[in-house]
Amino acid sequence: MTTFVDRVELHVAAGNGGHGCASVHREKFKPLGGPDGGNGGRGGDVILVVDQSVTTLLDYHHAPHRKATNGKPGEGGNRSGKDGQDLILPVPDGTVVLDKAGNVLADLVGHGTSFVAAQGGRGGLGNAALASARRKAPGFALLGEPGDLRDVVLELKTVADVALVGYPSAGKSSLISVLSAAKPKIADYPFTTLVPNLGVVTAGSTVYTVADVPGLIPGASQGRGLGLEFLRHVERCSVLVHVLDTATLESDRDPLSDLDVIEEELRQYGGLGDRPRLVVLNKIDVPDGKDLAEMVRPDLEARGYRVFEVSAVAHTGLKELSFALADLVAKARAARPEEEATRIVIRPKAVDDSGFSVVREEDGLYRVRGEKPERWIRQTDFSNDEAVGYLADRLNRLGVEEELMKAGARAGDGVAIGPEENAVVFDWEPSVTAGAEMLGRRGEDHRFEAPRPAVQRRRDRQAERDEVEQAYEGFDPFA
Repeated sequence: MTTFVDRVELHVAAGNGGHGCASVHREKFKPLGGPDGGNGGRGGDVILVVDQSVTTLLDYHHAPHRKATNGKPGEGGNRSGKDGQDLILPVPDGTVVLDKAGNVLADLVGHGTSFVAAQGGRGGLGNAALASARRKAPGFALLGEPGDLRDVVLELKTVADVALVGYPSAGKSSLISVLSAAKPKIADYPFTTLVPNLGVVTAGSTVYTVADVPGLIPGASQGRGLGLEFLRHVERCSVLVHVLDTATLESDRDPLSDLDVIEEELRQYGGLGDRPRLVVLNKIDVPDGKDLAEMVRPDLEARGYRVFEVSAVAHTGLKELSFALADLVAKARAARPEEEATRIVIRPKAVDDSGFSVVREEDGLYRVRGEKPERWIRQTDFSNDEAVGYLADRLNRLGVEEELMKAGARAGDGVAIGPEENAVVFDWEPSVTAGAEMLGRRGEDHRFEAPRPAVQRRRDRQAERDEVEQAYEGFDPFA
């Protein structure tokens, strides 16, 4: 059964925003007490958070679909709906978040680091929030926006100070087991280790982590064996340790050729040329292994490597190796720039972005694209004439009608707002007056106009009588 997963595709859905409420306050002797519809609640976010107790992405391999809760709709009496609950997804330290195209969205390092993978939809405004001096009693509310739907790829890159690399059965697992308290699987056949093992080593005052990277063989960087699956775990390590087998039973292998093969795979993978390296000649407890180590050591030192002869079985040479690694790790930490480890990619909009664009398509349809008009479309209840009128006002103020005219649109031409898969299409009528029949000018409500004083009412009635008398002046019904 799989117990370690370091790459998954995750399908996340944020919560939808709750709809706003259209309500009018009712009280005895006050039939029109004013709008009191509350706003809808915000939809819950889906948030990735680094948790040190999590070491694998296995949970998301078995359950890749995750959804936050929706916001509640608003209610009368100016009661806003409850916000949806955020969905917190714990991920291991060193998780990289990518989109489907492979672009890095966030690089999560450090306990508690978080990234919003999908943002919840906004709650719709109730009619109380939409009231204004011109629109005193809106008979509509805005709909809640849908939450983000997103497919992301999570890749785990082990956060370790030292990486042990080498051929299968070179003794990496044995070495990490005696340097630290880790208990990896150890056996005398290739590819015993199927997942990276991590151990903590203490050398003097320095505490550092060591990881063994399994499955490196010729062609690993192109996908042979298991190497390509785990080479990413080398990227975050500060020091590389070549573990060379001096007691291999394969006649076509020797420590020098093994080193050349692994170095070539690391070079083709890329990005690791600046890491300091040590060479460990392992299995010197075997007589032939001791002799071979003494033969190749001068050649390795001539190449500029520090060489350590060790035996994981006999615990020979381990103290010198652990302190040498601690010294390199301390230097790497001191040279590391003081900056935030987490890298979140932000792509700001252009400064001169007007907020929307109008494009005429081949079939003569004019398509309006932009964050604001598309969001307003999602918020509009098209079964309510007054809400449609409010949308028309907003689009007009944004300058959509002006841009349509500049693009050559005429009355009756088809206009679509939004992407092709989810667009609203209508026949364009410039400066359309929309809304309920009770309205005068769009958005105004004569029910809430201030009453005229008694003197003014008498004057108005007298003026009406004078107009009638003037119309009938000189009229003889018997003529």
